[in-house]
Amino acid sequence: MKQQSFTDMEYGGRRRVSKREQFLDIMEEIIPWDEWVSLVEPHYYCGKRGRPPLGIEKMLRMYLLQAWFNLSDEGVEDAIYDSYAMRKFMGLDFMTQQVPDSTTLHYFRQLLENNLMGEKIFKDVADRLDAAGLMMHGGTIVDATIIAAPSSTKNQEGKRDPEMHQAKKGNQWHFGMKVHIGADAQTGLVHTLIGTAANVHDVTQVPVLLHGDETDVFGCGTDSQVAP
Repeated sequence: MKQQSFTDMEYGGRRRVSKREQFLDIMEEIIPWDEWVSLVEPHYYCGKRGRPPLGIEKMLRMYLLQAWFNLSDEGVEDAIYDSYAMRKFMGLDFMTQQVPDSTTLHYFRQLLENNLMGEKIFKDVADRLDAAGLMMHGGTIVDATIIAAPSSTKNQEGKRDPEMHQAKKGNQWHFGMKVHIGADAQTGLVHTLIGTAANVHDVTQVPVLLHGDETDVFGCGTDSQVAP
């Protein structure tokens, strides 16, 4: 059990716990922290030179807060300072330690992406949901959504990111990527997730969004028009 700070005791007298704190308390209990840390550890900075690295679990917690609440690197750093629920989830005591800065989070996220840690963690979650009987396997709903990016974004060569592309949805053009999702038809839990350029047609990704045990497949919405 973690030792309580004066802030913890003060907040313990509240009449109401926020939905954010309830959500984070649930995540605290169900995430297999030791196993996820062991996935990242072989790729993490060893710290033999320079300043010692921050703990993997602490950085993983900050990364998850950013993903759950859709925050920028600077935004999640500020939010942890402002939010008791987030500070509690991070396990921070401001008397002895501070929030990891946004640059440290940026490098940690790059490490996860370069070593495909996101895919491994997602698969672990899906496997646990399946083992718990929460994936019914009777049917899959397939859908896609565009994640827009600034059209003026340039890389070091002065060009747009080659992974991005234009696509038309309705009467409006978008520049960015597309997320293709396969979700369990009964529970709505996502079991497959694929990212492509925005101009990739939804139907081309349907075979890889299925787990293979479906009796029914459902589609949502209409596909966007690709740019010539």
